Amino acid sequence: MVIRDAGRDANLCSVWVRAAEFFAGIGLVRDGLERAGVEVAFANDIEPLKAELYGRNYGLADFVLDDVRNLTGADVPEVEIATASFPCTDLSLAGNRAGLVGSESSMFWEFARILEEMPSLPSVVLLENVPSFATSHGGKDLRAAIAALNDLGYHCDLLSLDARDFVPQSRPRLFIVGSTAQVGGEVSMVPTAVRPKWLLRFIEEHGDSLDLDLALLGNPEPAATSLGDIVQRLSPTDDRWWPAERVDLFVDSLSLIQSDRLAQMMEAKGRSWRTAFRRTRQGRAVWEMRADEISGCLRTARGGSSKQALVEAGSDSLRIRWMTPREYARLQGVEDSYLLGGVSNNQALFGFGDAVCVPAIAWVAQHALLPRLSPNLEPALAG
Repeated sequence: MVIRDAGRDANLCSVWVRAAEFFAGIGLVRDGLERAGVEVAFANDIEPLKAELYGRNYGLADFVLDDVRNLTGADVPEVEIATASFPCTDLSLAGNRAGLVGSESSMFWEFARILEEMPSLPSVVLLENVPSFATSHGGKDLRAAIAALNDLGYHCDLLSLDARDFVPQSRPRLFIVGSTAQVGGEVSMVPTAVRPKWLLRFIEEHGDSLDLDLALLGNPEPAATSLGDIVQRLSPTDDRWWPAERVDLFVDSLSLIQSDRLAQMMEAKGRSWRTAFRRTRQGRAVWEMRADEISGCLRTARGGSSKQALVEAGSDSLRIRWMTPREYARLQGVEDSYLLGGVSNNQALFGFGDAVCVPAIAWVAQHALLPRLSPNLEPALAG
């Protein structure tokens, strides 16, 4: 670590911390780390379209576009932090549940291999994935990943955050923090927002056979934002609004509960917004709207069922359209200065659906990563 004069910038750590990010995607882990004052010195991803957005916003000087299987530890500069948002496809409840032996989620083992090959082991590592990682193969997959980090010399912490604490999106995620230094101390096993019951259950079942080192963490302060805060205000004549025939098909597919929900929105004097997913119920394609003013979890947009529609209603009017890339970006906590050019709308939606919530990463960096590097490290003011 290199000492830096923090007085020149209140948002920088008092210590210059560098990070390497694997499975970097479109750069949202980098965004979160930078908000906590961490400098990203190396990034890697395999997808050219994601690299396009990454390069437009952060440059490609430190970006390696390649299959992680082709990298070695010697390709990575000396860093204090290494992160991996490795593919969740084989771990997700919506996936094939092949676990860490699946063709995509098995990339975790490549990350572990590179760590082992690095001349200087990063002091802290951060893994991010879906909560179902903890139940994949009865917990054996998460246990295997932690055991592998233990073998490398990392003491591991587990925590969970939901994007809805920072932005109007329901997106729970599991974080594994490994560090070469121990925090120690006793941590209550009473469920909290960052360690809910399902996570404590895993800790109780596997803690005796793993090197777990739980830090005392507070809960994030929930953000007072709603879907209306991120919606782009499009003109009623914008051609992105669906034609009347398509809106009628949407309405006709709604269940009685959903129809009542929409009617209440339309009868209200002011405009309100809800997101909707297309589902298959009893062999029939239907639309379902959320009851609250947050979006469902953003997904990788490979088809219509993966994309979220936006319903705008009020004063007896109704308009529906697909959510825009800018709205997806805002739901991930990305500033409007983020450049979206160079890729199609669907490619941008895919990138954001496969990304992380930026303020959640900043929170983890500030509260769970930087304190493990040095007890005297002054945390940045993460936005």
